[in-house]
Amino acid sequence: MKLQQLRYLVEVARCGLNVSEAAEVLYTSQPGVSKQIKLLEDELGVIVFERSGKRLTAITEPGKRVLDIAGRILREVSNIKRVSEEYAGGETGSLVIATTHTQARYALPTVVKKFVERHPEVRLSMHQGSPTQIAEWTLNGEADIAIATEALDQYPQLVMLPCYQWGHSVVAPDGHPILAESTITLAALARWPLITYDPAFAGRSRINKAFERAQLTANIVLAAIDADVIKTYVSLGLGLGIIASMAYDTARDQGLQARDVSQLFGLNTTRIGLRRGTYLRRFEYDFIELFASHLSKKAVDMAMEGSGINDEYQL
Repeated sequence: MKLQQLRYLVEVARCGLNVSEAAEVLYTSQPGVSKQIKLLEDELGVIVFERSGKRLTAITEPGKRVLDIAGRILREVSNIKRVSEEYAGGETGSLVIATTHTQARYALPTVVKKFVERHPEVRLSMHQGSPTQIAEWTLNGEADIAIATEALDQYPQLVMLPCYQWGHSVVAPDGHPILAESTITLAALARWPLITYDPAFAGRSRINKAFERAQLTANIVLAAIDADVIKTYVSLGLGLGIIASMAYDTARDQGLQARDVSQLFGLNTTRIGLRRGTYLRRFEYDFIELFASHLSKKAVDMAMEGSGINDEYQL
């Protein structure tokens, strides 16, 4: 049994049993992948993948167990490498952060600046995507740390660390009638065209649910993943914007005004996601604590060991 064979198994399963796609990811040939999987099945004496001709069609029951164990073995191999890199290389290495545009644009710049100053030998890179992509990248080992508001809590393979809470604001051009309202209500917002986030981003699910509970229909004329795009179209008079409060800056967003409406949509929790069983290097603990000061090494280790951190830990 070879580690390479286990990698082939896991990658084929991850690619939805598409051997050609798995071979591409692994930088090898399709026949080579098929041959190594067959050799491993022969050695184990069990069929991992059901077949129809040359095509893989399903994972067998024993195959599911084999894949689960293979995944754990490969994660531990990765951990061995991380340990050796840390102790042999000191404060060198790479750190990949997977996050959304909102976090990258508004929450992370100061953190990244401090981290780079403290760890100049660490190669830091940032992958931006949807919350679902972010979770998948982290589970697949393509990213070390996931940071998002939506979706991460739907992945039990990730350890969730609550970081901070935030609410939404309505942005409108100077002089817009909504700004004269003493209290902005859902009914008042429903009378205007609205511009807000794509359904997968930045607390959009809470916005939808709030209108549904009030039995109102929101007239959302445009959705985007970027608050700057939302504000651009608000400034053109196409509608009112609903954005994360952190995305409004009085100095930068001249011509627009913001009103806090977190009482209408509730608070959102931004979380860090870490793959279970991962060995964390010293600079990873440092990045986490820079982003959320209450997440000390002790707190993170407790969560990774299964003690858990709930949203009331610091929020």
